[in-house]
Amino acid sequence: MNPAILVTGGAGFIGSHACKLLSRAGYQPVVYDNLVNGNRWAVKWGSFVEGDLADSAILRRALREYCIKAVIHFAAYAYVGESMRAAGKYFSNNVINTLNLLEAMRETGVRNIVFSSSCATYGIPSRIPIQESEPQAPINPYGETKLMAEKALRWYGEVHGFRWTALRYFNAAGADPEGEIGEHHDPETHLIPLVIQAALGLRPQVEIFGTDYPTPDGTAMRDYIHVCDLADAHVKALEYLLAGGESAPLNLGTGNGHTVLDVIRAVERLSGHELPLRTAPRREGDPAILVADPSRAGQVLGWKPRFADLRTIVQTAWAWHTAPANALAPCLAVNGSHAR
Repeated sequence: MNPAILVTGGAGFIGSHACKLLSRAGYQPVVYDNLVNGNRWAVKWGSFVEGDLADSAILRRALREYCIKAVIHFAAYAYVGESMRAAGKYFSNNVINTLNLLEAMRETGVRNIVFSSSCATYGIPSRIPIQESEPQAPINPYGETKLMAEKALRWYGEVHGFRWTALRYFNAAGADPEGEIGEHHDPETHLIPLVIQAALGLRPQVEIFGTDYPTPDGTAMRDYIHVCDLADAHVKALEYLLAGGESAPLNLGTGNGHTVLDVIRAVERLSGHELPLRTAPRREGDPAILVADPSRAGQVLGWKPRFADLRTIVQTAWAWHTAPANALAPCLAVNGSHAR
């Protein structure tokens, strides 16, 4: 029987892409999701358990009934701006519910976990590109909750023998090149789909938060990493742990930085027309530049991004959003954001 892997948040953007690759790699994904932010239509590979991480009984039952071999933990709230307005919501879900998961794993004898962490744990980095040795000093509750979860993992490793990888990834983007799944949030806050929506006439303009950053064009700079490359890294991290690999935090990015205006221009080239822009003040909690040094992930996991250029990333997202079945109109009243 194929090894069963519990994928919390597996109905979400990155989780669903990971499930597809897990299935292709010979694993049995078991999606555990409460569908608050996930989409039932994205669960196309493996079994589905509708449940909340706060419900320890359902969680323990899923771990036992499916004979789970390891966990990939995506389930979290992940919006910087929202975390600045609703810190309690983030600590409750991202920290307390992660502890519920770890306890359920401990009680059922599951000791391997791949954790979806974030570059937000670094805060304002002292140097670019960012290495894993960079001090972690988050400047928003979202980053703080991810850091707290990483600390819990470390102690569960020390005390209970857990093996873990904390994959600190940068800005997830793009879509499945085969068109089976892609990015759909309601409301949408990620830059690339927001710009595409504006290009399709589904949004009146692109809002740029901050034009006075110390970057070449004054807009915030991010390292955009294709969702399929992220999914591939999670499968490789899983296999690394199952083979007895040592616990480790790892950056996932391309090492290439692109500004908000770079992304807008890339979409304009695809759409063939200029987009209306509106500038706004910087968003609280956003660093100016976040670019990864992903070399350690290459050394430890043998991982390398396949979709490393912005043009390819944007093209796959454009293909997904312009497909007739996926052209879902967003809530136009929601303002966009330039960085996750």
